[in-house]
Amino acid sequence: MFNRVGRIARSLGFNGRLNVDRMIASAKRKTGLSDFGDEWFMEPLQVLTDSINAEADLTPLGNMLQNVRMVSALATRLRARHLLVKYPEIVDANLGKIIVIAGLQRTGTTALHRLISADPDMRELRSWETLNPLPGSGEDKDDPTRRIRQAKIAVKAMRFMAPEFFAIHPIEYDAPEEDIFLLDLSFMSQAPEATMHVPSYAKWLEEQDHSRSYEYMYTMLKLLHWQRPGKNWVLKTPHHMEHLDVILNVFPEVFIVQTHRDPRKSIVSFCSMVAHARGMLSDQVDPSEIAEHWIRKSRRLMERSISVRESSKSSNSVDISYYDLIENPIGEVRRVYQAADIPFWDGAEAGAKRTAKRNTKDRYGKHVYRLESFNLDDTAIDGYFDFYRRTYRIPNENEAFSKAF
Repeated sequence: MFNRVGRIARSLGFNGRLNVDRMIASAKRKTGLSDFGDEWFMEPLQVLTDSINAEADLTPLGNMLQNVRMVSALATRLRARHLLVKYPEIVDANLGKIIVIAGLQRTGTTALHRLISADPDMRELRSWETLNPLPGSGEDKDDPTRRIRQAKIAVKAMRFMAPEFFAIHPIEYDAPEEDIFLLDLSFMSQAPEATMHVPSYAKWLEEQDHSRSYEYMYTMLKLLHWQRPGKNWVLKTPHHMEHLDVILNVFPEVFIVQTHRDPRKSIVSFCSMVAHARGMLSDQVDPSEIAEHWIRKSRRLMERSISVRESSKSSNSVDISYYDLIENPIGEVRRVYQAADIPFWDGAEAGAKRTAKRNTKDRYGKHVYRLESFNLDDTAIDGYFDFYRRTYRIPNENEAFSKAF
């Protein structure tokens, strides 16, 4: 109904295109603030906006949701600047060791992230914090009740729009979530190309130095730590695979965890996830284009992560097999802690056990997908990723684990 009304409005001459100046003005009205500090982020904001307007072919609802998302990001930057000026001591926070889970999509990253986040001493980004990471006007930093309530409403809305998406990627208002949302605040993340058709933005993004976006992300982690401290942090998003060199340079104490699974399974599963996500914002979803884009992108992520890890001489990373994680989740979490030189204390083990028992496979339904839907076959995938399979000795899932998985 919203889209129908929106299309009628467009036919009558209403311009529904995103506009940077209008979004900035809206963020300033929303917050009552006007100082962004360093405005280096304006270039990626403009590139992304131009790409969405020219290429994404969003529905009226999709366009409205993107406008809301981008205004919210701008408002967060205004609030962040205000808080950092008011409380300069925030930047001196010690975040402890930062565990960065940087595996490909659909390789067990979410499961491992939630297992480690169950440690009471570990700090993670929660789903409600991705929507509103900072307190608004009149809110106490120690009382996020209003922000949590808004997140609950958002989850219900998403379940209404795309109930099948929860079988692909479970979303719960208080569960650990990907920190790619913090990179979104600088308008420099893979999220837009995973949810929209924005090829010119995706190409531009690959040509940029991402140091400043990660520096801003590190500052946001300190602002989150100021609200709810933890001894150490755990982060997770496949985006990090492309920029491990930047992460190792920006984060003072970081440990990389890379998860691995048969690319015949992980690649097509992620393509299915992208197709569902794009379908919430646009009526024009091309499975073949999605596969072509993400099979190349995934290879790039693998190649760049392998290159950085091979060139790094320090023992600051560990590999986790998807199959070992499913078979023995607590043992694999313990192995991560040992490799990262973090004590695997009783509270961490108890939390991981509770999470493993609760987060069972297919809890929100079975994710069904087929290679043929994306014009892919095993031969094509093997051609792109044989080097990856050899490097990490990844088995053929269908042959070796058909009964268990």
